Amino acid sequence: MDQYKYLFGPVPSRRFERSLGVDLTPYKTCTQDCVFCQLGRTTDLTVSRGEYVPVDEVIIELAEWLKTDGKADHITLSGSGEPTLNSRFHEVIRFVRENSAIKTVLLTNGSLLNIPEVRSGASLAHIVKVSLSAWDQRSYGWVNRPHPAIEFKLIIDGLKTFRAQFTGELWMEVFLIWGVNSTASDVSRIAVLAEEVGPDRIQLNTVVRPPAEDFVDAVPKEYIMSLCPLFRPTAEVIADFNSEKDIDLQASKETVLAILRRRPCTADQVGRALGMHMNEVSKYLGSLIQERQICEERVNGNIYYAALRMENNCHAHL
Repeated sequence: MDQYKYLFGPVPSRRFERSLGVDLTPYKTCTQDCVFCQLGRTTDLTVSRGEYVPVDEVIIELAEWLKTDGKADHITLSGSGEPTLNSRFHEVIRFVRENSAIKTVLLTNGSLLNIPEVRSGASLAHIVKVSLSAWDQRSYGWVNRPHPAIEFKLIIDGLKTFRAQFTGELWMEVFLIWGVNSTASDVSRIAVLAEEVGPDRIQLNTVVRPPAEDFVDAVPKEYIMSLCPLFRPTAEVIADFNSEKDIDLQASKETVLAILRRRPCTADQVGRALGMHMNEVSKYLGSLIQERQICEERVNGNIYYAALRMENNCHAHL
């Protein structure tokens, strides 16, 4: 995949099996600055839509990939920021649908679905996965830290309007943070809004990869499972408490671990060294942390990762 600038993977995914990622924005260009984001803090917080990366070049890369490889279960618009900020994102979905039998997925935070042309473009996808982790403007500010122009009520209105016109599968992810939006009463408020939207599937997630802020803690597995019946339809837990056993994932993890055995690195340094997209790097780092093969530590505002050796701790490596 080194020859591609806007495609990454395919990477193994619990939700989408082998998923080819399509990146339509520069790194961390987003409408929100979520405290739990696995890619770190948003550096360009915006609601301005435009052609952030050249869609014609993205389509050329997709055409080449389909011709030379073309093996994936899904092609997913995701990547480094909010894909619907790209004013031509719909053209990418249309190209894939016209030239491949692979299902298309749009991963969006849903903050722009109150805009008619965004809803129209999103409707071209087979699956649209939206996010809902708050119940009012105040809680939305705590968890998602949105651009000041975004109103929570308009997000809910946009989700409801989109659901009414969308004939594909609408999935909803609810990201829970221990002590922030995780009490049963808080989750019940989210569940009421989710039922009003009416997604086909609801998925509960929590921290399994290094988040943007160090105060973000994971919700325990048993507790998060107890919250599933609050939702209609009943939610499922997608947080990857147990590492995936995919062969490709294991091979990539070993490559990342080999780098960290030589010296501590940031996620960005790992990505640059191995030619990996940050989404891939984050997945492998999260898995290695769960397996207690590496540790993390913040130094001068940066998160460094180091391989663990015997009883040594992170301080011994940094």
